[in-house]
Amino acid sequence: MIAAGCRESECLRFAYRSRDGTESRREVEPHSLVNLGRRWYLIAWDRGREDWRTFRIDRLRRPLANGVRFAPRKLPARDAATYVEQSISRAPNRFEASVTLHAGAGEVASRVNHFWGTIEPIDEHSCRYRTGDDDLGWLAIRIAMLDVDFEVQEPPELRERLATLADRLKRATALGR
Repeated sequence: MIAAGCRESECLRFAYRSRDGTESRREVEPHSLVNLGRRWYLIAWDRGREDWRTFRIDRLRRPLANGVRFAPRKLPARDAATYVEQSISRAPNRFEASVTLHAGAGEVASRVNHFWGTIEPIDEHSCRYRTGDDDLGWLAIRIAMLDVDFEVQEPPELRERLATLADRLKRATALGR
């Protein structure tokens, strides 16, 4: 339904839940679907807000085509993927993390998608990783997947989530013994 709306230049209506949990009804002129990281996004002109918006597909419910056609607008970016990246990078995350990685910045940089954070060298054997996410569990796993030793400076909730994850992994590895 969403892809057809983009292709056919037909307005869509749907229920949407924002990152803070606020529910709303939207009517949009769909432009593109973009996969970025582990999520799909709809880029659309929001007719009620009279501006471009990026909608996470997993937060969108009951999309319906309303039969209204529109003349496609020019996207305010080079391409749809660039627009989504810019939109995401400007949005604040619920959890912002600062982590010291015990590996050189050059070694780690190839493992980190640029839209997931920044790597700043400390010295030749360590660097600072600044990243964020709304999902603390995903943030913990993403940092652990870098496969280097690390220390969490902030937030304290991340240390707690990592400790819970470590306990779960320890129990899982002890089961077969």
